[in-house]
Amino acid sequence: MFFSSIIRHIADKQSAKYNGNMRRNELSISPSVLASDFSRAAEALSCISDSGCNYVHLDVMDGQFVPDITFGPKFIKDLKKNSDLIFDTHLMIDKPERMIEAFIDAGSDIITVHAEATNHLERCLSMIKKAGVSCGVAINPGTPVSLLEAVLDEVDLVLVMTVNPGWGGQKFIPSTLKKIQELDMRREEEGFSYQIEVDGGINSDTVKLCYDRGVTLAVMGTAFFKEPDKKSFVQEIINSL
Repeated sequence: MFFSSIIRHIADKQSAKYNGNMRRNELSISPSVLASDFSRAAEALSCISDSGCNYVHLDVMDGQFVPDITFGPKFIKDLKKNSDLIFDTHLMIDKPERMIEAFIDAGSDIITVHAEATNHLERCLSMIKKAGVSCGVAINPGTPVSLLEAVLDEVDLVLVMTVNPGWGGQKFIPSTLKKIQELDMRREEEGFSYQIEVDGGINSDTVKLCYDRGVTLAVMGTAFFKEPDKKSFVQEIINSL
């Protein structure tokens, strides 16, 4: 009973922290082109810019690490020619170290690799950082934060997958909120500077749950592109936080 009371007390304090007056950094939305019509990709980027978003999320899939295949560096390079958006490239590929240079050359501003996809995570992150590109590490819903212990002081971004990766339109997995909260606590306690990003099942309801626990960058696919007035949609989310 004594220990249960302590745990409840700690949980209450954390809840007060996340729901109280402690204002975090502003949230940014990173719309995912995966949810757009690829034949009209340039239009999709214009819609993102017009909505007031500064980021675009690019899900690269190889059919190995995840079941689906999307696009490669040339697609990103062609899109970058006519866009000032921050290209947030998410490599859902096996052995990403083989392709990192190509995605750097394509113009990625952020490159995120999966901790589960390589035996050489620190090497991957070093390759990205040496090129002057922001580096991120992603973890799947079933992967513990402890797997990132050795790199949390190196990364610019930690991406928490809030669905199992591989395709869009999935439902948000609530248990991933604990990972976000853990990463936020580690960041605060140890003075780390990484952003926390979420990807999967993010909409106007789930984004607030994530933001309240420390997320500053949220990937939106279906929820963003289905909205006829994307600018108002984004502004309503920001105003509701």
